[in-house]
Amino acid sequence: MKLITTTLSFILITFIAMSQEEKTIHDFKVTDLSGEEFDFSTLRGKKVMIVNTASKCGLTPQYKELQALYEKYGSEDFVIVGFPANNFMKQEPGSDEEIATFCEKNYGVTFPMMSKISVNGDDMHPIYQFLTSKEKNGHSDNEVAWNFQKYLINEKGELVKVIHPRTQPDDEEIVSWIEG
Repeated sequence: MKLITTTLSFILITFIAMSQEEKTIHDFKVTDLSGEEFDFSTLRGKKVMIVNTASKCGLTPQYKELQALYEKYGSEDFVIVGFPANNFMKQEPGSDEEIATFCEKNYGVTFPMMSKISVNGDDMHPIYQFLTSKEKNGHSDNEVAWNFQKYLINEKGELVKVIHPRTQPDDEEIVSWIEG
């Protein structure tokens, strides 16, 4: 009986430890604009910038700087992942197909763009639940303030910095982090 109790205690302790283990961005799979699965585990070893986007926002021209940043640094070590969202004044009303056409036609976007999601509220996508909850990301509690908020993720898939939407993608703080 003592052996069974000891074994059950060990299993319970192991289960509790595993359930408290922090997740990383590498644990997520999402859908891209073309309807294909995008597995964040393929980004292990890369720095990642996640940004929520919108086509009809005063900050939409940031697509140009995001694309320039991706062209300069996007390689084996860095990637930008965009998540269109219609949460702020309905500034992303288009379908995934319309968003893809807009991004390509107006800004030549080649960095990975995901299917439109919700980045706040009751229907917040699980990846944004991770990004905004210290309990889940181990870094900070935060709210998505507006379109084009940036989340910097290190090579291990851990959130390391949240960047305000008005901060330009080519800001020295971001460039230093990419190069560092």
